[in-house]
Amino acid sequence: MEDYDKEVAEIRKYNQPILDGFQAWLEKTGLTEKTVANHIQNVDFLADYLFYYEPLYKLDEADAVDVYGFLADWYPRKAMWASVSNTKSYMGSFRKFFKFLVESKRVDKEIEDDVRKMLKERKEEILDAVDFGDDDWW
Repeated sequence: MEDYDKEVAEIRKYNQPILDGFQAWLEKTGLTEKTVANHIQNVDFLADYLFYYEPLYKLDEADAVDVYGFLADWYPRKAMWASVSNTKSYMGSFRKFFKFLVESKRVDKEIEDDVRKMLKERKEEILDAVDFGDDDWW
């Protein structure tokens, strides 16, 4: 196994308890099984992004810069399903995820605040990145 593959496998193993904890946290809020699964899938896709480029990051090492890079650049280019509604879903998932990270003492409140601020202030810019519109498409 190459060094990169080994490091990715180690990060996936490290991230799994975080994803499991997030799932349990979401389930306690009374969300439907489908909604919980959607949030987990969204955060897992962020995890993929975090080890797409060097240096590789774990989920609890992500910050507002990483979330912005994912939403405004990588996701629109890599996901064929990228759309305004799906991007809003990702944004909601990331708000919940960073709240979970703070409540589980994995990150400082400042990180969550930065993510929330970035999502609010750069929302239109992020949504514009996936809004291909009929005029722009052809």
